[in-house]
Amino acid sequence: MKYRALLFFTFTLLLLLSSCKFQKLLKSGSVDEKYEEALKLYAGKDYSRALQLFDQLAGAMRATEKSQKIAYCYAYCYFHQKDYTMASYYFKRYTTTYPSTPEAEECMFMGAYCNFLNSPEYSLDQTVTYEALKDLQLFTNTYSSSKRVSECNDLMDKLRVKLEHKDYRIAKLYYRMDDYSAAIQSFGTILKEFPDTPHKEEILYLVFKSYYKYAKESIEGKKKDRHNKAIGSYNEFIAQYPESNFLDELNTMKESSKKELDAFYNKEQKKINQETTKIQSSKTIK
Repeated sequence: MKYRALLFFTFTLLLLLSSCKFQKLLKSGSVDEKYEEALKLYAGKDYSRALQLFDQLAGAMRATEKSQKIAYCYAYCYFHQKDYTMASYYFKRYTTTYPSTPEAEECMFMGAYCNFLNSPEYSLDQTVTYEALKDLQLFTNTYSSSKRVSECNDLMDKLRVKLEHKDYRIAKLYYRMDDYSAAIQSFGTILKEFPDTPHKEEILYLVFKSYYKYAKESIEGKKKDRHNKAIGSYNEFIAQYPESNFLDELNTMKESSKKELDAFYNKEQKKINQETTKIQSSKTIK
């Protein structure tokens, strides 16, 4: 028990001495001393204290040959502390400041990767996700022969899946809220931007149902056009999924739309026949 207490006391004392030494170095150490200690702390993965020293050195050694090393470690200190916003900024800054160095490619990738790590879950604002996509695409364009291009493509695929899922959930929410016009538009956007979506069959199914329900709830003057669009979306579905499990339900609704359209056409034809008869009768009287 005494041994443990002594060990704890010794450890605490060493920690305090180390802290005092570090604070003294921060306040009155020379630039060279701070630089050497910063590299030592960085190598020892003490990124928090290393960052404090690098922060002081960034301005003091800006015009020296050591500034490049400081800028590189500075960005990684933020990265290892999981401050990906600051890390991305300083990785990009390194790439801009030292574009011809061997580390420029690595830092450009890391700047994009930090934004990937910062991308939030699909239900939140996706501004950072779009920024990550832009940065990753820029990297693949700039370093098209890099071994990191394959990884960039994988990361971009993951981000696109997230964006697609967000749009998919929003479109389904419109459908559940009976806002069929918005649902149709949202589903159409997904099919355009994500043509290989695994939800394609369900989306085409819901597009038809949205057109059908939209037509049923419309005023008389707009029903014909919307039932025609429902039939069109049905034909598109059948062309791509002729053996779908949704067919029985869709066929029932399609027949309902067809009956509505037949009634419209019969009514229009009857009106035309009446007008024709009226014209012919007036000619006979004359």
